[in-house]
Amino acid sequence: DHRDPKLIEHTVEELIRQRVYALCLGYEDLNDHDDLRHDPLLAVLVGKTDPAGQDRAGRNHGKPLAGKSTLNRLELTPVGADSESRYQKIVARHSELEQAFVEIFIEQHTTPPRELVFDLDATDDPVHGHQLGRFFQGYYREYCFLPLYIFCGSYPLCAKLRPADIDASAGSLKLVQKLVARLRQEWPDVVITLRGDSGFCRDNLMSWCEANNVQFVFGLPKNKRLLKIIGREQQDAKLAFEKSGQASRVFADFTYRTQKSWSAQRRVVGKAEHLAKGPNPRFVVTSTPATERAARELYEQDYCSRGEMENRIKEQQLCLFADRTSCRTLRANQLRLWFSTLAYVLLNILRERGLKGTPLETARCDTIRTKLLKIGAAVTITVRKVWVQLASACPYWNVFARVWKNLRDWRSHPCSPPESLSGAAPPVVIGTS
Repeated sequence: DHRDPKLIEHTVEELIRQRVYALCLGYEDLNDHDDLRHDPLLAVLVGKTDPAGQDRAGRNHGKPLAGKSTLNRLELTPVGADSESRYQKIVARHSELEQAFVEIFIEQHTTPPRELVFDLDATDDPVHGHQLGRFFQGYYREYCFLPLYIFCGSYPLCAKLRPADIDASAGSLKLVQKLVARLRQEWPDVVITLRGDSGFCRDNLMSWCEANNVQFVFGLPKNKRLLKIIGREQQDAKLAFEKSGQASRVFADFTYRTQKSWSAQRRVVGKAEHLAKGPNPRFVVTSTPATERAARELYEQDYCSRGEMENRIKEQQLCLFADRTSCRTLRANQLRLWFSTLAYVLLNILRERGLKGTPLETARCDTIRTKLLKIGAAVTITVRKVWVQLASACPYWNVFARVWKNLRDWRSHPCSPPESLSGAAPPVVIGTS
């Protein structure tokens, strides 16, 4: 932060909080903050000691939070900015921000996990202007970015914005190397498995996994050789379908090596399936020995489970505006993607920790927002406290109370964040009326 400390009204931490909490609440545009800057409850969340903004002078009186012009400097500051720059003086250190998601993931574990499964996937992020890095992507048939995501369960470990004129796996090896090194530094004995579709079936990635004791299971594009290998199984599946009228599957387990692109033979599982619309063969390549995992279980339980990751990406894009990358530079749009990812992390932890045991424990982020966060209440600000009075007829008041208790109990847990992260805002008292 190259701003003059004597002139700072909003710290970097407060600006980031304001931006991320607003995304959680459904406000995707910076223009929204011209109204949100009056919100006393958002000011309490941000950590302001004067949530009514009464101590601010001039045109900022009654506005405890930052406006759009201040917030956009978080995104638009170039990497070379310094104290001599005119307006944009807050420089984002991308390498440390990228690492922050891994550190938060580690903090959520009170005991070392036995196994971690990393799901890799690339998705389209459509653009409608002339942003740097946009290209026409033939598969998606549109101008877009091609961000790379790495999830562990429902937690995003990586959200890397990339131009669309590259292979889906481009840059994934470098990110996986850094990720595995950090997690094994923390948990040396953890078993790590990489999982992805055929876009990540690349020899450099599989060879690195084999050399570093990392398991993998990737989709494998079908070709004439593979279809010939499972020809008998495909015929058996067809006969079973004709006999029962139901979709049938027969699995084949064999070793395979491409003629040029692979450096070694690898285990391949082939799914010979026949549906009402015809044959539907699929293949996966894996480092897991057949003695540890049978073909059917490997495909149906291990590989097909990766589909849940696609729901998480969709949830972040639809509910938390991960596709709102309309800045001119790729650097600024990457920061927007990280803000959205951090908002998703917060709501996901709320779902896992706070909503556990409630009807909303599996709800989507927008459902949580509608039923739990954006509800009517009377807010009264006194000298020492902020009073929030919910209507006694609120249909989810019991869920709200349960979440409040769960989060308070979690704060007393050893893995809860330090008190310094809670800000110095007045305490909030919640009741019903």
